[in-house]
Amino acid sequence: MNTFRFEDPWLILLVIGVVPLVLFSLTALRGGSVKYPPLALARKLAGGSRPRVYYVPIALRSLAFLALVFALARPQLGNRSTEILSEGVDIMLAIDTSGTMEALDFVADGKRVTRLDAVKKVVKDFVRGREADRIGMIVFGSNAFLQCPLTLDHGVLLSFLDKAEVGMAGEYTAIGSAVALGASRLKDLPGKDKLVILLTDGINNRGKISPEMAADIAGTLGIKVYTIGVGTKGRAPFLVNTILGDRLQYEYVPLDEETLQKVAKKTGAEYFKATDTEALAQIYKRIDKMEKTEVKVKEYTEYFEMYPWFVFPALALVSLELLLKNTVLRQIP
Repeated sequence: MNTFRFEDPWLILLVIGVVPLVLFSLTALRGGSVKYPPLALARKLAGGSRPRVYYVPIALRSLAFLALVFALARPQLGNRSTEILSEGVDIMLAIDTSGTMEALDFVADGKRVTRLDAVKKVVKDFVRGREADRIGMIVFGSNAFLQCPLTLDHGVLLSFLDKAEVGMAGEYTAIGSAVALGASRLKDLPGKDKLVILLTDGINNRGKISPEMAADIAGTLGIKVYTIGVGTKGRAPFLVNTILGDRLQYEYVPLDEETLQKVAKKTGAEYFKATDTEALAQIYKRIDKMEKTEVKVKEYTEYFEMYPWFVFPALALVSLELLLKNTVLRQIP
C-alpha cells in the first residue's frame, strides 16, 4: 500500500507568504515603468486597460513559490508492507459419515437435507474464517481414516469435504477411533494450540479403543476435543425406496451424549448439542470465538523523497518568468 506524507508539515504554513508576494508584484506592476509590449498587445493598450498577459509573470512567480514551499516540507511517498506473525491453531475435524447421517431432520435454504449435508455447509463457513490455521479432516463410521492432512490450503480441504459421503467409512460409529486418530495426527506438531472438533449423531459401537480412553490420551498430549452431538430428539426421518416410490420413514437414532460430555471434559473442552442447522452454525461460531488465533501484525514503511518533483517545476516556472520579462514582456524603468 502506498502512503503520502510531509516530513516537515509545519513548513506548509509558509504558503501564506504568497499573499504579500502577489500584493508586492501587483504594486510594482502598477508603477511608472514604461512597457514595450509586442504590436499585438499595443493595440489592446489603446483601449486604456492593461492586458491580462502582464499578470502571467506574477502567476508563474506565485506557483514557483508554492512549489518551493512544498519542497521544503519534504514530501515523501511511502511503500507500506504488512507482515503477519502467527503460530495459528492446528485443528482436526472429525466428521461422522455413518449411515444415520443420512437422516433428513435438518433444513437448509428452506429444504430438507441430510445431517451430513447440513454439517458440510456449516463446516465450510467455519473453515473460511480460520485463514491462519492449519486444518485437516477425518471421516469415521465403522472405521476412522484421514480424509485430508493438516493444511493451510483450505481450498484443498474444502474439496475433500465436498467428496465426503454417507457410508464411505462404514455404517457404524467408531468415536474412540476417530478421537485417537486425531490425537495421533496432532501430537508431534510444534504448535501451541491443538484441537479436535468431533461431530457425531450416534453411539460408539465399533472400534478397538473406547472414547474415554482416547480422550485420556488426547488430554495427556494437551489436545482439546470439542464434541458435537447432532440430531433431533425422538425419531428422525429417512428417505426409503418402496414399491410405491420414495417416502419418509421415521426411525429412532440413539445419541450417547453422556460419553460425548466425558470426552470433552477430560480434555478441557466442551460438549454441544445441535438439533437444527442454525444451532449447528452457532456452535461452530462459538468454538471459533473460544479458540481464536492470536495474530501479530508488523507494518513496515519505506519512504522515498519527492521534493525534486516540486523543485524542478519551481525552477522551470522561474525560468519561464525571466524569459517572458526579458522578451515579450520586457519593462524599461
